[in-house]
Amino acid sequence: MPSPLVVDLRSDTVTQPTPAMRQAMAAAEVGDDVFMEDPTVNRLQEQVAGLLGKEAALFVASGTMGNQICLRCHTEPGDEVICEAGAHFLHYENGGLAALSGIQARTIVGHRGVITAAQILEAIRPPAYYMPITKVIALENTHNAAGGTVFPLSEICAIGALAQEHRLKTHLDGARLWNACAATGLAPRDYAAVFDSVSVCFSKGLGAPVGSALAGSKAFIDRARRMRKMFGGGMRQAGILAAAALHALEHHAGRLHEDHARAKTLAENLASLPGIQIDLESVQTNIVLINIARSPLEADTAVAELRRAGVLVVALGKRLLRAVTHLDVAAAGIDRALAAFRQVFSKSS
Repeated sequence: MPSPLVVDLRSDTVTQPTPAMRQAMAAAEVGDDVFMEDPTVNRLQEQVAGLLGKEAALFVASGTMGNQICLRCHTEPGDEVICEAGAHFLHYENGGLAALSGIQARTIVGHRGVITAAQILEAIRPPAYYMPITKVIALENTHNAAGGTVFPLSEICAIGALAQEHRLKTHLDGARLWNACAATGLAPRDYAAVFDSVSVCFSKGLGAPVGSALAGSKAFIDRARRMRKMFGGGMRQAGILAAAALHALEHHAGRLHEDHARAKTLAENLASLPGIQIDLESVQTNIVLINIARSPLEADTAVAELRRAGVLVVALGKRLLRAVTHLDVAAAGIDRALAAFRQVFSKSS
């Protein structure tokens, strides 16, 4: 674990459970979830289904598992999913589309992670026997690789109407959907309404140690439960983990705007440093993409120099860094991070 003096901006997954969360976990009532007898898991699933406006939900170990189960449930081997070119399930889930489902992606380059119904219409395959079958449209909100950008609800609704017209399934990778809601004031069910399946995560901005959930119709969740078991995700006394997720939903969702404000402060100050460029319009939630193309430093060198100065970030490319604000980074941490960036990039200019 990093020293308390280190500012860890690598991801919002690095948070530590709060004392109150640990207490909730210790006190959790548990049962065998494979038999659907864990009362705390059942309560979490009911709460998530209600928040997303769906008939049922299913607790899973990770966001990757949630996405991959949903896409497997919607498809057969040889089918195709339409998605934005930087989609998380395409780049950061170990080739799961091919390995677990035997499906492929048809990608569209979006603007700050957003693709349009018009673009998707052009990507839908014609009914030719020698082509893959378009089965699913999958969106990501907020979009990780685009810098935590929010997908506009108006465009989501247009895409949903297109999917209905062409009898396509829709999936939402909502790992950071809570951040989109904090940024816009919309409810989770507002975003989830047009999707056949939604995955949400508790171990990112909400600060739980483990866990995600997926939601949809009862029939869909019945199939997803079978796939979860097939993928090795059947859990037993999982209420200990579900208790952390419930605590996070009840106590941490309402403070996400603080992370967003700190990300904006970080971005605006970094943008004034030599060698650094930031698209400030893309800093809509808690992720800051830092372009250092005008600096003599490459990303790996900058990461190492910042680490020595007490700040942890990640390299997303040869000239691109990412910083993510979260529950464990207070205003003082942002000040320390800015001082470290000034130290590293002032001497490199």
